[in-house]
This record gives sequence, C-alpha cells and structure tokens, in this order.
Amino acid sequence: MGKKIMVVDDEPDTVDLIKLVLETEGFEVVTAFSGKECLDKLSFEEPDAILLDIMMPEMDGWEVFKKIRQKYKKLPVAILTVRNQDIDKMLGLHVLKANDYITKPFGRKELVERVKKMVKS
Repeated sequence: MGKKIMVVDDEPDTVDLIKLVLETEGFEVVTAFSGKECLDKLSFEEPDAILLDIMMPEMDGWEVFKKIRQKYKKLPVAILTVRNQDIDKMLGLHVLKANDYITKPFGRKELVERVKKMVKS
C-alpha cells in the first residue's frame, strides 16, 4: 500500500477527482468534507500528508490548518485552493508554513508530482 493522503474539501466532485488521480498513482486516499471531519478523522487515521481546501463553510481551511499544526507539527499539509492571490500564497507558505500551495484548477501530473515531493522521506 502506498502513502496515505487525506483530501479535505467541501466539494464532492473535487474530492472524487483528486481521489481517483492519487489512487491511480498508488496512493491510499482518505477523504473529509469539512474541517471538523478532518480533525475528527486525524484522531484515528494517520495520513502521510493532507491536501486542505481553504474556502469551506463553518471552519475555513486556515483555521483547520492552525489546529492541525498545534497537534501534528510535522505532518505535511498542502493548501489546495482557488485563491491564487500573492497575499494568500504568502500567508499559506511563509506565515503559516504550509508545505505547499496548490491552486485550482491544477493539472493531474502537477498534482501527483507535488504530492510525491511532499511525502518523500
């Protein structure tokens, strides 16, 4: 079994697409459709990395990211979002220290390469 990736996004079509792409490449994929579900699943799932959407209802990705970092300091997290403004990238990469910042839409090859890079030991 390959590395386990958790995909967190409130859009089922996006989650299904990412799951299909990553499973085709040999990754195991765990899904969560909200920040709360992500945090709940982290208590029993042990993903090697997380792809985290920012724009979600109730608890946005920034808040989820901060909670993940409080408890799982070394777990790689990539921001996966349509927000492609420089200020958002600066916040994600330099202020919060996300491992990567991937903007939607993304190419299949680009996504796979960036996930592989993130989970490389």
